[in-house]
This record gives sequence, C-alpha cells and structure tokens, in this order.
Amino acid sequence: MPELADNLHFSEKVENLKPSGIRIFDNKVSEIPNIIKLTLGEPDLNTPEHVKKAAVKSIEENDSHYAPQKGKKELLEAISRFLDKTIHVKYDPKSEIVATVGATEAINAAIFALFNPKDKILVPTPVFSLYWPVANLASVQYSLVNTASDDFKLTAEKLEEVVKNDPTIKGLILNYPTNPTGVEYTHEEIKQLAKIVEKYNLYVITDEIYSSLTYGVEHYSIATEIPERTLYISGLSKSHAMTGYRLGYIAGPKKVMDQISKVHGLMVTTTTDSSQAAAIEALTNGINDSEEYKKIYQKRRDFVVNELSKMGVEFVNPQGAFYIFAKIPEKYGTDDMQFALDLAFKKKVGVTPGSAFGPGGEGYIRLSYASSDEALQVALKRIGEFLKEGNEE
Repeated sequence: MPELADNLHFSEKVENLKPSGIRIFDNKVSEIPNIIKLTLGEPDLNTPEHVKKAAVKSIEENDSHYAPQKGKKELLEAISRFLDKTIHVKYDPKSEIVATVGATEAINAAIFALFNPKDKILVPTPVFSLYWPVANLASVQYSLVNTASDDFKLTAEKLEEVVKNDPTIKGLILNYPTNPTGVEYTHEEIKQLAKIVEKYNLYVITDEIYSSLTYGVEHYSIATEIPERTLYISGLSKSHAMTGYRLGYIAGPKKVMDQISKVHGLMVTTTTDSSQAAAIEALTNGINDSEEYKKIYQKRRDFVVNELSKMGVEFVNPQGAFYIFAKIPEKYGTDDMQFALDLAFKKKVGVTPGSAFGPGGEGYIRLSYASSDEALQVALKRIGEFLKEGNEE
C-alpha cells in the first residue's frame, strides 16, 4: 500500500481524537484464546422472531428505496405512541421525531445542531465515553464532572455549583440508567435537576437507551418534567437486542428538531428500510418483549452481585442497564488497566477498565452481565480464584 504523500495533510482535529478506550481494551484482549469477554454492552439474546420476520418481509417485498428523511410515517407514529405511553410526552410524529442510525447518530446530530464553538456541554462522569469525543469533533467545549463522591449521580447542588460559575455552559448530557455504573435517578432527583436546568436556561440531551431495563425501580424521564428543554434519545438496541439494526430515535421541540433533521440528512440521508420495518413491529407488537429480557438480566445481575459480595468486592448497586461497576483490590491502587490486563491474561476474563469512562472511573472495572448464564458462572469463578491468589501473594 502506498504511503501518504509528504505534501498532503488531514484533519488535526480527527487525528487528535482518541479511540474509544472500551474498544481499545476489548481489541487488546480479544486475541487471548478462550477468553470470556464481559467487556462490551452487547446482549447475548436474540432479536424477537416476530421482529426479525418483519425485517425479512421488508426485504422480500423490495422495500429497498430511500425512506423519508426523518423516517417512515408508520415508524414515527409508533415512536410517538410509545413515548406517550412510557414517558407521557406527546410528540408530533410529523415534526418532533427523527429516526436515526442508532442512538450514536442521534447524539452526534444533537450536539452538532445545538452548540456553537464557544458553548460548553456539561457531562457527568463516569459515563459512556462517546459524548466528549463528539463534542471535540463538533468543536464544542465540554466540562467533565466527577460524580463518584455523590454515589455516581449528578446532584442538583453540584449542577448549580458548576453552572453558576461558568456561563458558557449551554447544555447538559444525562445518561441513565447509567453506563457503566447502572445507577438510576429517582423521581425527586430528576425534578430537582430539572429546576436547575430551567433556572439557568439550559438544554438537556438525555440518553435513555437503557430505560426499559430497570430493576425494582421505576424509570422517570427528565423529558416528562421539562419537554420544552429536552432532547430525548433512545432506541431498540438494548430493549430488543437489536444492536446490529442500528435503529435509534430522537424527539424534542419542533424548532430544535428542524435543525437536527438538517444534520441527520447530511450525515446519513435516512435510516435503513428493513431496520425501520423491524422497529415498527417491535414498537407496535413487541412492547412486552423487553419485559422478558429484563427478567433474564435481573436474574444475571442478582447472580453477579451475590458472587461479588461473597468475594468481598465493593461495587456500585446497579438498578438498571446490564453492568456492574466494581472496585479493584487495594494493592492495585487506581491502576484499573493493569488489573484488567492481569485478569485477562492470567484468568482469561475480559472486563473494561473504569478509567475508560472518564473521571471517577479510576480504580474500578465494568463487568457486563449481558452474557450467557454459563459464561457468567465460569467468569465469576475465575475472578474469585484470581482475587484469592492475589491475596495469598
């Protein structure tokens, strides 16, 4: 392959972007023979049969032409009905919803559409390491707020403290149930955050992709509280095990969605026909599918929590998603990368270093329990052996 000519250059902005720490580590340990990977948020469950059949039917009927830019009429209406039922906000399917290529594209479109280079976005961490690289790409400033001392939640007090001292902050990104910690906000916590958002005239981009997977608590969207200031993002990747379909959506006030629609069109034109057909089926006839999946994940969560407790491992109590955020042994200090490497190479178990999720993640690891029962049983046994051997050294 030819080398790049000396007199040609490319974007310094892109060159300076760091690849996802999650993917870097996953690639590093994936070459280890027979490793059990608890690294990625990838459901081991399959897409429901009736949803798959809808996608196949779409292909067989030659549904292979450009869909409307914002999404098929039937899909936008299905999303509107679903959000009315679940978060009790009525979004106009014609003007207030856009179907996107996964929640990732929705996040990109929202940040590009809302913020100017001098604006700043506040991002509570530890959190999925997508938001601040996208801000970098969009030439937007950001402020990472470490929530570890507040039980890994952004409090209204902390939000106000940060915002009142920095008038360049124009928006806030929330992700809950949170990846990587699994924490969920209460109704009252969301109400208090909403008051601060209103007081300081902010936007909220809320990524609630795990909202259907909560355990023993009821999810409450900030969009329910302040829909006029909120861009609501979700999708079907986690609720219906449809990560590969790349089907997400974003909803918000018409004036904002007009701008987001422009960015969406320039980025991807439109989403895939067969994925939209599958999503229509999932949101119309498969609303209860996620309940069955939730039962499976809750059983796995309880197993992992029980096993780690018996080992004496400290962890964040997960009320949603499918992750456990666990503290590493004291002898490693905050070097979660070395702990994860040692566990991978010595015991063939892959977990994600907590530092990949930003400030507050140091000294922790994330375990995904979106794996089979058998894989989890073997992995937890190996982790227990690893910790015991470490204590005996």
